[in-house]
Amino acid sequence: MSFTVAIVGRPNVGKSTFFNRLLEQRKAIVDDVSGVTRDRQYGVADWNGKTFNVIDTGGFVAGSEDVFEKEIAKQVLIAVDEADAIIFMVDAQTGMTELDDSMANVLRRSTKPVFLTVNKVDNNERLLEASEFYSLGFEHIFFIAAASGSGSGELLDAIADMIKAEDDAAEETAEMSALPKFAIIGQPNVGKSSLLNALIGQERTIVSDIAGTTRDTIHTHYNLFQKEFILIDTAGIRRKTKVHEDLEFYSVIRAIKAMDEADVCLILLDAEKGITAQDLNIFSLAVRKGKGVVVLVNKWDLVKKETNTAKEYEAALKKRLAPFSDVPILFISAKEKTRIFKAIEVGLEVFENRRRKISTSQLNEVMLKAVENYHAPVVRGHAVKIKFVTQLPTAVPSFAFFCNFPDDIKTPYKNYLENQLRQQFDLKGVPVRLFFRKK
Repeated sequence: MSFTVAIVGRPNVGKSTFFNRLLEQRKAIVDDVSGVTRDRQYGVADWNGKTFNVIDTGGFVAGSEDVFEKEIAKQVLIAVDEADAIIFMVDAQTGMTELDDSMANVLRRSTKPVFLTVNKVDNNERLLEASEFYSLGFEHIFFIAAASGSGSGELLDAIADMIKAEDDAAEETAEMSALPKFAIIGQPNVGKSSLLNALIGQERTIVSDIAGTTRDTIHTHYNLFQKEFILIDTAGIRRKTKVHEDLEFYSVIRAIKAMDEADVCLILLDAEKGITAQDLNIFSLAVRKGKGVVVLVNKWDLVKKETNTAKEYEAALKKRLAPFSDVPILFISAKEKTRIFKAIEVGLEVFENRRRKISTSQLNEVMLKAVENYHAPVVRGHAVKIKFVTQLPTAVPSFAFFCNFPDDIKTPYKNYLENQLRQQFDLKGVPVRLFFRKK
């Protein structure tokens, strides 16, 4: 993997602003609220033809009582472990603080190269004041203004010099983009982060009982047990009326973007709450976007069970999901790690179903027989005749039926044809599109 740089520092020194400048996109949430970046954010930056990973961490607060700040401190230490070099950011505007000191102590113990970066140096007066940071005793020190980008070139040059001749990163990204992408999607607090952590076996996202802990999408490359794919953990999607805070608004957009990137959406429901209108919105959005869907009913360990509980629950769920109910439904517990690997197997099957290409000869053999068995209803005295079927070259399985009166085929018959396709060619979990064209 290519070179990795972590940006660390206390809250509100401008880490995310600098991170966004490096990535030239608004990936991290930037806001004046202290502690907005609660998780590690990953991205790839390039400078002078060298590409490197950048991790933006939450603000470091040593020995704090706040549950988030404790977690952030832990995350920062993990990021420092993961990185090859560290950008330690401080703020010239507020000058040196105790927090900067305690952070410097942590970083001095690390063997990694540290680039002390003094941010918000946007005039000569500030530059003079910023010289107090030399007392922290780091060898590499840079004065920048992240908002305007001034001074960041020298810092990036220093990082680029450290990166050895770029390994086959191009091949690696091509290989990565061919991997299946799974988005874990659902309302706040259904256990998305717990599921991600249970799957990859390390605390990658902050897990707490406060809704909306994960505010950004997080990509994780999974490569265990002969299975390889990308997992995208999203911030919970909330009902629109709840999106008061700007941050929540970002999160909704982020989750929808994650859906766009994904091949398969793992939609997480809370077993005790059942499926809500908002869950149905999420589901229909995924279907509209043509994504593979697996429904995971989480916290199943908390439900009182009788003989047919799961069966009845599944039947009730499918009724709510209709008309598209050909969806795998699994009962899992992220906390107890029950059936979570089964969820991944099913996700991979759905990924394969979505990519399935059926030969025209096979399609016609099967589907024309289905048409023979049950003809389309006669419209205005005309018999509707379907002559030929072919699969269209699209990302979502789409089929064109050529017939004499394409506009006269009604929904019930379309549903019959779709069900026949599903039964014969295993398209479970995948939205199917049918088009009727004039022969």
